[in-house]
Amino acid sequence: MPEEHDLNGESKSEEAKKLSIYLLPNLLTAANLTCGFFAMTWIFKYQDYGDFDPIRVAIRFILAAFVFDFFDGLLARAVGHDSRFGMEFDSLSDMVSFGVVPAFLVYRIVLQDFHRLGILVAAGYLACSAIRLARFNVLSQRKCSDIEEEFVGFPIPTAAGLVVSVTLLMMWLAGREGSLGSWRLILPLLMIVIAGLMVSTIRYPAFKHMEWTVVRSALAFSSAVIVIILLALHFQVTLAMLFLSYMLFGIVRHIIRRVRRPREQA
Repeated sequence: MPEEHDLNGESKSEEAKKLSIYLLPNLLTAANLTCGFFAMTWIFKYQDYGDFDPIRVAIRFILAAFVFDFFDGLLARAVGHDSRFGMEFDSLSDMVSFGVVPAFLVYRIVLQDFHRLGILVAAGYLACSAIRLARFNVLSQRKCSDIEEEFVGFPIPTAAGLVVSVTLLMMWLAGREGSLGSWRLILPLLMIVIAGLMVSTIRYPAFKHMEWTVVRSALAFSSAVIVIILLALHFQVTLAMLFLSYMLFGIVRHIIRRVRRPREQA
């Protein structure tokens, strides 16, 4: 039986195949957004100075959103169908899952105790998240090779990952207590630093287009195995250290480049 064709000569099966290729990355983006919404509902369930279990559940949803966000871009690039629609949809989802939700989470458990100052810190983090995403979308349209290889400013998904992983670590250190104690002062300072890094010009590796040789593949596989083992043994500590290491890597590399530049020009 011959295939049906549309006015452009494309078969219905080809149209369905194209639709499915575009659909899968956007489904993962929708899952990212949904996880952000579920996280918000659990944050609302938290009672002041009560049990941290609702916050822990919310953090799990944010981390799940991080995973979905990683794979939606990976899948879109793998099949060669990273579209303008997908980029805008991804940014809107990121703004919710990695901007609004982490800011509100930290506000509920810590920042509200600082009254107006706490509101300013949360709002500042949120505004810097929006600026970071808007700048990313503008730069992405230029199709520059250096922009493809590196992020300009701290990526917002990683920023949210750092905030919630440090929060998770502090709750683990606090045990079953309903307060983070003196540890809580770390979160406002961390959010201020991260907000500044998001709108900075410090570059971070994007890991989008890596040339995989045998040596690099073996190194990546070995590193992944070690990280998985450490996560299984000490999840809270390892997760926080991973995100923190990425943040510090960008800062240290930026400083080294600034120091080397005058020497190379001399």
